[in-house]
Amino acid sequence: MAEKGRNDMVVSNRRAKFEYELMETFQAGMMLTGTEVKSLRGGKANLQEAFIYVNEDGAFIKGMNIAEYEKGGYTNHDPLRERKLLLRKKELAKLKKGIEQKGYTIVPLKVYFGERNLAKMDIALGRGKKIHDKRDSIKDRDVQRETARQIDNY
Repeated sequence: MAEKGRNDMVVSNRRAKFEYELMETFQAGMMLTGTEVKSLRGGKANLQEAFIYVNEDGAFIKGMNIAEYEKGGYTNHDPLRERKLLLRKKELAKLKKGIEQKGYTIVPLKVYFGERNLAKMDIALGRGKKIHDKRDSIKDRDVQRETARQIDNY
């Protein structure tokens, strides 16, 4: 049983911060089946090819791979099925307004189990970085790594 207030991280999209300039983040619930939850608890998920879109019915994630549960039998789920994200109306309106602007997209950041052991996903409104921005990110990361080494050796 998870402690109150503790987040059990399942999977994260580490490339998101490198590929996108993240503006505003949101927390969304996910509509999952039983075998999907069991597979997520085992850490068998992948966000690399996932993307989020918004239509009149709400927000959906497509391309997120949750591996089939090995003990699922005939009730197993489709690993790449489209899943609905649960957001408040105000948050959906902000996301719709954000993606109408040129160059903006909705990026999945991480999947985890929240306080009440419900599957949650952090998503962000982001804009794709240019090549020179990515080079700056690499340079900043290298400088931080070098200063950490200097401090450790001191």
